[in-house]
Amino acid sequence: MAEFDAGVGRDRLVTESDMRDLSYLKACIREAFRLHPYHSFNPSCVAIGQNPRAFDDPLEFRPERHLLLAVGRTASGVVVWLVEPKLWFISFSTGRRGCPGLSLGTLITVMLLARLLQGFHWSKPPGVDRIQLREAAASLVLADPLVLQATPRLPAHLYESETQ
Repeated sequence: MAEFDAGVGRDRLVTESDMRDLSYLKACIREAFRLHPYHSFNPSCVAIGQNPRAFDDPLEFRPERHLLLAVGRTASGVVVWLVEPKLWFISFSTGRRGCPGLSLGTLITVMLLARLLQGFHWSKPPGVDRIQLREAAASLVLADPLVLQATPRLPAHLYESETQ
């Protein structure tokens, strides 16, 4: 929340122009894709993303590892992209045969997660002791649905303007 509150503030929602400055959020997304590829299109993505020869402590969620691999710097800090040039864990392909929707997919992924995190406090629903994020035995989807309780954390008028 500190990245949102410091960079964007609590008086407006994250916009497309803020995406460049949300490096830690993009590092978290990269780390999630590394640990749990979103699609089993390329089966080696799981093996590479969780390989101790490719990543230190490969089963540990450490977004900071992607900040060290950042592609550049701006006045506000490092620049992190969701593009994976070595194609280790993100299957957008590269070069002339690269995904034409890469920019749009990246923007939508970052914007959706940014607004969910900026706009709400997340907690376990009443009666839920713990949440287990386990993959199903035969696929990369969750074995059990993820159910969380969202509580607004921004002024009410910000939520009203987005629904009209």
